[in-house]
Amino acid sequence: MRIHEFGDRKNPVILLLPGTMCYWKGNFGGVIDKLSQDFFVAAAAYTGFDEADTENYVSLTDELKRIEDYVCQHYNGEIRAVYGSSLGGTFVAHLTARHNIHMKYGIIGSSDLDQAGNLKAGFMADLMVKITYNFIHTGQYQSRLMRKRYAEQMADPDPYNRAFVSMVGRDRYDMSFISRESMKNQFRSDLTTPLPQHISNGETEIHIFYAKKMGGKYLERYRKYFKDPVIHEQNMRHEEFLGVYPSEWCALVREICL
Repeated sequence: MRIHEFGDRKNPVILLLPGTMCYWKGNFGGVIDKLSQDFFVAAAAYTGFDEADTENYVSLTDELKRIEDYVCQHYNGEIRAVYGSSLGGTFVAHLTARHNIHMKYGIIGSSDLDQAGNLKAGFMADLMVKITYNFIHTGQYQSRLMRKRYAEQMADPDPYNRAFVSMVGRDRYDMSFISRESMKNQFRSDLTTPLPQHISNGETEIHIFYAKKMGGKYLERYRKYFKDPVIHEQNMRHEEFLGVYPSEWCALVREICL
């Protein structure tokens, strides 16, 4: 795992955790400069998802330990906030529940918080890697149907489609260093690592950027997994707020954390 740091070390630390199969530069490239005006920004690259990393991603639990160790060693075990984009929101939930580091605010970025058994998770991980591996490595889907669909999405004037691809990072960066094993392990362990319910550690205030267009079941899920979360409801799609409205996203993060 790598942590990429930006800004003045005298400012409060905000940790940024990427989504599934996302490259940190793509996921947070649109907000790092703005955030670093007020925060010391620590952007995480999960093990196996950074070009300088020669190891493969093993599991969510292994990665949690790496994150906690880094925070303890470099920030005396205490940060102001952590923002988790999609998969990163699951990390925020576990970090809050484990309470091995101190953080005042945990922000969940329209995460799905899906859970599944080993058999289903393995099948879903194999399918996801089969669909996305070629795209992550070459920018082209192997399936003709997926290539057609992707071309249609990119031709659509709706800025969300391009923003979503940009957050993954494949439109601007070479991501061929990411292995099949890392992709599969990341996806599978996210589903199979048990997530406690009604998470509260008495210290961390949980804020959720709820993308209403994802569906009402996710709001129910947030209330299931967190005790008294602060819900910021937005009539948007998955991580549309971060990808399409970075200035407004930064303003809300500042409002919560400063």
